[in-house]
Amino acid sequence: MGALFLCGDTMIHEAMMAESLNEARAGFAESEVPIGAVVVLNGRVIGKGHNQKERLQDPTAHAEIMAVRDACQNLKSWRLDGASLYTTAEPCLMCLGAALQARVAEIIYGCKEPKFGAVELLESGGFIEYGNHRLAIKGGFCAEECAAILREFFAERRGLGCSPRAE
Repeated sequence: MGALFLCGDTMIHEAMMAESLNEARAGFAESEVPIGAVVVLNGRVIGKGHNQKERLQDPTAHAEIMAVRDACQNLKSWRLDGASLYTTAEPCLMCLGAALQARVAEIIYGCKEPKFGAVELLESGGFIEYGNHRLAIKGGFCAEECAAILREFFAERRGLGCSPRAE
C-alpha cells in the first residue's frame, strides 16, 4: 500500500492525479490507451491500475476496474466505503457502475472523455445517485496533462498507421 498524504484537498487531488498519471504512463509503455487510476482510502493508495485491454484481451480491463479490483483484493473486501477513485479521464458507464457497486465515495477525474465518458449522462449537482448509494463526482484535475498523454498516444498510433479506434 502507498504513502500517506495528509495535506489540503487540492494538494491531495494533485498528488493522487500524479499517481494516476504514472499508471497512465505505464499503460502507454505497454501500448495501451494511457488511462491510469488509483483508489485512495484514509490518505493511502490501496489500489492502482491502468488500461490492460490489449494485454489481457479483456474489454473490461479499464484502468478504473483494475484499480478497484486491486483495492478490493488488498482490503479483502468488495466494499470500498469511504474510498476515492482517481482517474486520468472521465469514466465510462461500466467504470461508474463498478465504482457504485464497490461503494466508492467519490470519483475525481482529469480530462473529459467525449466518446465514452458517462459522467454528464448521470451526474446531477455533483453526484450520481443509485439505489441507496451517492457517489460524488469532481472533474478537471490536471486535465491538460491528462489530455496531453492521450493526444500523444493517438498521434503516435496514427503515425504508425494504426487505427485510432484500436482502443
